[in-house]
This record gives sequence, C-alpha cells and structure tokens, in this order.
Amino acid sequence: MLRLAVATQQETYERIRDPLADRGIEVVPLQASERTLSLSDPDLPSVDIGLVFPSRLMEGGAVSAALGVPWVNDREAILSSRNKAGVLAALSEADIPVPDTALVSNPVDDDAVAAAAANLQQGADSIVIKPNSTTRGVGVARVGDPDSLLGVTDYLDLVHDFRATGDRSYLLQEYLPDARDYRAMIVDGEYAGAVERRLPEEETEAGKWKHNVHRGAVAEGISLPPEARDLAERAAEVLGIDYLGVDLLETGDRLVVNETNARPTVDDVTKYEPDFYDRLAALIEKTADR
Repeated sequence: MLRLAVATQQETYERIRDPLADRGIEVVPLQASERTLSLSDPDLPSVDIGLVFPSRLMEGGAVSAALGVPWVNDREAILSSRNKAGVLAALSEADIPVPDTALVSNPVDDDAVAAAAANLQQGADSIVIKPNSTTRGVGVARVGDPDSLLGVTDYLDLVHDFRATGDRSYLLQEYLPDARDYRAMIVDGEYAGAVERRLPEEETEAGKWKHNVHRGAVAEGISLPPEARDLAERAAEVLGIDYLGVDLLETGDRLVVNETNARPTVDDVTKYEPDFYDRLAALIEKTADR
C-alpha cells in the first residue's frame, strides 16, 4: 500500500483518510512544525509521497529533505500560489479576468499609496487591502477613505520594519459588493467540484463581509456552470499546479479569479464530483511514480 504523508490541517486529514485507504493509499500524519527534530537522525514516518508541501517553508524544507519523497504540490507550487500578486499578474497576462489590483512594495510614500487607492476606488464606497501572502482572510480589511487607508498601512509599515519580515508587500484591490464567492477544486488539471461560501444572514446584518470559512462562512456544494469550470481549469494550467483551489467571484456582469490555494482544505465528499477521490488517488500514484 502506498504511504502518503499529510501535513495539512486536521479536518483534511480526517476526511481523506478512509476514502484514500479504500483506493490503496495509507494516509500518514506528518508533524512538520511546532516540534523538535534531529537533523542527523530525524524521527519521521516512512512514506512514499507527500500531499502538499508543509505550510511553514523553513521547517518544510528540512522535513522534505529528510523524507526524500516527491510531493503533490511541492515547495515551488506553494510559493507560487501563496504570492497573490504573482498569481494575479500571471493570470492577467494570460487574459484570465481578475479584480483590478495594485501591488505595494514597502517602503513607499503615503501619497503614492493614496493615489493608487483612489485610482482603484473611482467612486465606489471602499476598496480592499490585504497582505500579499496570507490565507484564511488574515489581515484583509476594507477601507473607504484616505485616513482609514493610511491608518491600516501604518500598521503594515510597523510590521515591515522588522528585518526578519520576509514579505514587505501588500495589495490594494477593488471591492466587488454582493459578489458570490466560489471555491473550485482542480485535480490534475480538471474541475472536480466546487462550494459556494456564504455568510449566515445574521453575520451579514452585523456588518461582516468576508466569506472565508475560517471567519464564520458556510460552504455549500454547488455545480458550477461550464464558464466557471473552464476559468478555474485555465487558472491551474497557467500556474502549472496539479492540485488547486481556485477562488472565483461573480457579480451580475463579471466572473473573476480572486485568489488560489495550493494547500486547499478538502470539504465533505458530497460537495464534489462523484469521482473526486478516484482522481485524487490517481494523481497521487502518478506523482509517486515520477
């Protein structure tokens, strides 16, 4: 039986364990961080392949070197997907629609930031400001006036002043009000199912607007139309990532790719195509044979 190392969050590990076992793949938990690890005699499980490179890249580099196995989504795939600006630039170059976005690389003058924001806002009530490399909605805010914008960027400036801060960039992005929010799953280049992320009505009434599940949204299985499926598949092809979550936003007249995630949470199987696990198992086996 093929042994698969999994260092993703607990819910993904538990959801994929039995379906993959039914297909001849043993899912083995891998603790890559928040531990001590001997580099000369590492206490790690014996595995044949890994499912998505660990999220903390320094620790992941040591663990990956010690294991010496291929990964479904290696370090480069994680880095590519995590760089939101890089993803949006690559997709835009390939004529894949994305939200209007500006990259800010600190340090930069306040007037330049305010001018970039004003160019994006153009009469709308607000824009979005977000770190370039975080997930789960961490650090994402909406601002509607120059003072609020520069108040948020002041905090980012403080963080970026630390020499150990690796990423000193952030994004300014147009806000798409009332957009429907989808996460499409791509497995080995093909659409494998999707969820729509929605906030409960009481959360919306309380003023919340982020659709991240880790921020209180619920994910409901949905069958995307061909246009949306094709858009997600094209995004994965441009990025060259075999296993990818593609976040789509849809308004009345626009469908855009907002972000991607090369370490996607696996939801309940009923929310995906019937052959989701057959295709995931096939991708794992193909990667192990490379």
